[in-house]
Parts: sequence; C-alpha cells; structure tokens
Amino acid sequence: MEYLFLAIAIIAEVIGTTALTASQRMTKPGPAFIVVVAYCVAFYFLSLTLGKIPTGVAYAIWSACGIVLISLLGYFFFKQTLDTPALVGMTLIIAGVVVINVFSTSVPH
Repeated sequence: MEYLFLAIAIIAEVIGTTALTASQRMTKPGPAFIVVVAYCVAFYFLSLTLGKIPTGVAYAIWSACGIVLISLLGYFFFKQTLDTPALVGMTLIIAGVVVINVFSTSVPH
C-alpha cells in the first residue's frame, strides 16, 4: 500500500510543479490554486509512505520519478529541451533508484 501512496504523491507533485510553471510566477489564480492543493496532497501521501519506507529511499524514488515526469511534461507542453549532460544525469538518477530498489535491504519487498 505504501507504494500506491508514493505513486499518488509523485503524481500530485508532478501536477503541482507543472501548474507552477503554468501559474507564471503565481500570478494566475487557477494554476496557483492547483499548485497549493497538489503540493498538500503530495506531502500528505508522502507522509503515509514513511511508516514502511525509509525517508531517504522514499524521497529518492519520489525525486527520480518527478524529475523524469516533469522533464517529459516540460518537453511536450512547454517546449523545454534537455541537453546530453542533463539526460545522462537523469539516467544516473534513475539507475540509482533502481539500485536502491533491487539491492537495498532498507526497501520492503
């Protein structure tokens, strides 16, 4: 169940961050409202994961998934591009999360 909560937290954070870009420095009320609500939902569901998943591991997964999803949304909706070093860095972050999930005894299986 903790991984479901973590997935909800990730999705809410991605929605909030996407709305943050759309809010144009929090000057557009609709997207600004979405930012606040989405971040509240994200942190609430992240907190629910911390009973079973260590904070560092949960945050690593949350961050890595968020980076990839935000980058994809930025590319498709805001025409933002990434250079090769950025893509290599994101790949290393994802590899780190895979290593944590596959090899760490800190992660519940």
